[in-house]
Amino acid sequence: MSEATAEKAVEGAAPATAAAAHAPVKSDPWYGGVAPFGTDSKKFGMWLFIMSDSITFAAILMAYTYMRIADPDWPLVFNAQSVVLSTIMTFVLLSSSLTMVLGVAAAEAGKRKRAAAWIFATAFGGVAFTVIHAWEWSHVIHDLPEGAMPMMWGCFFAATGMHMLHVTIGVGYLVILGLAYLSGKFKPVDVEVAGLYWHFVDLVWMFVFPLIYLMSTDMTKGFGH
Repeated sequence: MSEATAEKAVEGAAPATAAAAHAPVKSDPWYGGVAPFGTDSKKFGMWLFIMSDSITFAAILMAYTYMRIADPDWPLVFNAQSVVLSTIMTFVLLSSSLTMVLGVAAAEAGKRKRAAAWIFATAFGGVAFTVIHAWEWSHVIHDLPEGAMPMMWGCFFAATGMHMLHVTIGVGYLVILGLAYLSGKFKPVDVEVAGLYWHFVDLVWMFVFPLIYLMSTDMTKGFGH
């Protein structure tokens, strides 16, 4: 190789070496991969559903909040016992969010049996929440006077009923996913997509709990009043 050819080879290699030195690596926290804004189609579809469903819940809760603020004689129908019960429901639902996180982590680690176990635990939390909520509904309906349906109870059944429907659908979704994932079907991203739905349901409850229960509670009534 001539001296001129060797010099050209060195000059051509220098930029490539410099570019390689500044190229991002996977250990870099700012590394975005080859498509940093790309996402799985299933995950993208779930995000679209969550955004559209958020509008529905927002409309219900905003309408309730407006009526609650506009009416100075809004009835305070709940007591300390109701707050304790709704707090237990909140604890159960938030605990199910934790088990869902553990399920997603186990799926990402390739541990199918452990992931399925956490998915079933999440579904069990949803069942427990629904059972407690249904029990509460039965008592509310039983205690309502004949033919009486104040605006407060209309808002209560609309908001909590819509949320309980989402929890029930989520339980079915998780049971089917857990059984299929245990048998070797689906990928970790499918578990993550289910987690997005479940966390959304939990987040909605964190608005329902203070707006519906705490804003309509008379703590002076105590227990059993």
